[in-house]
Amino acid sequence: MRLLEFDYRLPPERVAQEPGARRDSSRLMILDRAGQEVKETVFASIGDHLAAGDLLVLNDTRVVPARLRSHKTTGGLVELLLVARDPADPEGRTWRCLASTSRGLKPGSRLLIAPGFEAEFLGETEGGRVRVRLHAAGGDVEGALRRHGSVPLPPYIRRDDRDAREAIDRERYQTVYARQDGAIAAPTAGLHFTEELLGGLRARGIGTATLTLHVGPGTFQPVRAENIEEHRLEPEAFRLPPETAGAIAACRARGGRVVAVGTTVVRVLEGRARDDGSVEPGEGSCGTYITPGHR
Repeated sequence: MRLLEFDYRLPPERVAQEPGARRDSSRLMILDRAGQEVKETVFASIGDHLAAGDLLVLNDTRVVPARLRSHKTTGGLVELLLVARDPADPEGRTWRCLASTSRGLKPGSRLLIAPGFEAEFLGETEGGRVRVRLHAAGGDVEGALRRHGSVPLPPYIRRDDRDAREAIDRERYQTVYARQDGAIAAPTAGLHFTEELLGGLRARGIGTATLTLHVGPGTFQPVRAENIEEHRLEPEAFRLPPETAGAIAACRARGGRVVAVGTTVVRVLEGRARDDGSVEPGEGSCGTYITPGHR
């Protein structure tokens, strides 16, 4: 299929720049396949469209404050987006990054992020990435990252430097069930759940289970191929625990529906699906890419 078949115009003024007052007050579109109609409601009523015995599968990845604004010794701005830790560094201080520029940087150059917190430029690597090693006073790199890093929002959400909304972003651009650090973008379909809503669904006999897919930089990269089949998604780290595979099998055995909350969950479940409808637990890299015609 050609990429232009998916084009549509979204007026910029229709893109919300702040979340609603309540997570579950967002609108919800219902596609009624039997009646061949589209209905609109609010997310808080999602339970009306599920049934006892159904199972929601959630992605429990947690967004890390991976966006760092740094400056060269000459004063020039370099924005870093931490993508993945270098497995060769047992201390976990070395990262592969996307950088707004690497011009004028040489291995050993220091980038100032905040007083007592710096990034040492180690050089360029494959895929247009760079490597940096983080240094913090007292050795507390993780603490410095939490204090001085910011949430890497999607490019269509605009923020100025030191925007007052950053505190809201840290809370709301994170699902209420986020547990596993590692994503640089939120699994957005789950942002609308509240603890109260999840509790209400469980009270109605609708189960939940979790898996982890750490959303990576591929989620920001546009499709550049003219034919969508030629595009490749960058693999992302995942873990599908045995208890979730067991919950899915039990749901199917009782005739319930397995409902994937978001495309990240769909990718993992489809990547681990077997012909009998079960899913195989495991962990590793997920590069599943689903296009029309996928079984």
